[in-house]
Amino acid sequence: MDTSFLSATILLILITDPLGNIPLFISALKQVKPERRRRVVFRECFIAFMVLLTFMFFGKGFLEVMHLTDESLRVAGGVILFLIAIKMIFPGEGSMFGGDKLHGEPFIVPIAVPLIAGPSAMATVLLMSTREPERMAEWIGALTLTMLVTLLVFLFSGKIQRLLGEQAITALERLMGLVLTAISIEMLLGGVAAYIKKLA
Repeated sequence: MDTSFLSATILLILITDPLGNIPLFISALKQVKPERRRRVVFRECFIAFMVLLTFMFFGKGFLEVMHLTDESLRVAGGVILFLIAIKMIFPGEGSMFGGDKLHGEPFIVPIAVPLIAGPSAMATVLLMSTREPERMAEWIGALTLTMLVTLLVFLFSGKIQRLLGEQAITALERLMGLVLTAISIEMLLGGVAAYIKKLA
């Protein structure tokens, strides 16, 4: 599957799912003083950006050390995206925080990781950088744009939730889940096809 700058950006936005994560984000900041929330949002988005950037730059070395092939990573990435997409379409009981009550100000966990920089986002940037390392500038740009979108959504999360309502946000999340399902299947099939071709 050929990936352009635009499609990479859209894919990362779908995976990080800032709109769908608004309720979880608001819940995570309930114990934070209002005057501190903006600073927390900037800090957590920056940490998530650095985590994903690290995976993007050191992805190839990681694969070589672990003796993993590009095909296996594509299949694994497709499976992870598929599971995330199913969760978006059919949300179950509880949250990705494991149902634990959050106390105090969140730091790294659970907002930066795994709410923004989750396993699927890590696998995706890793796959982008290892498949086409010569386009690293584009992938960094796509990641930066994604983080800016996430930052803006989280900064105005309260207003967005009041404006759209929970039902509209849920509907958007399920729509994103449907698109992500198709992308995950394409990634999975591409990995399997590449592996079969390699064996032939």
